[in-house]
Amino acid sequence: MTPEKLEYFRGILQEEKRALLEEAGRTVSEMTSDTTNFPDPTDRATQESDRTFELRIRDRERKLINKIQEALGRIEAGTFGICDVCEEDISEARLKARPVTTLCINCKMEQEKRERMR
Repeated sequence: MTPEKLEYFRGILQEEKRALLEEAGRTVSEMTSDTTNFPDPTDRATQESDRTFELRIRDRERKLINKIQEALGRIEAGTFGICDVCEEDISEARLKARPVTTLCINCKMEQEKRERMR
């Protein structure tokens, strides 16, 4: 992969990471500043349900941040864009759609096929 394309993907990954971290920070500040005490049990339950949902989303985003970090590490190591299974190049279109991917489309389809069989 050319250095220009690597820089392009590095920029995409860094921007995605920045946005996720910013959103996580906003969530933390909102949850710590929201000291509303609802006397109605239904309102409290709704607030707790909303918080639980928000935290589940943030946990998924935390996992994505880890994948972004790993992808940035692969860029530094010179292995970004190479399939972990067949060691062929991952298509640029696939990387644009999912820059954290470690599998080419054929290997990913095979993996999903095996998972469905289980």
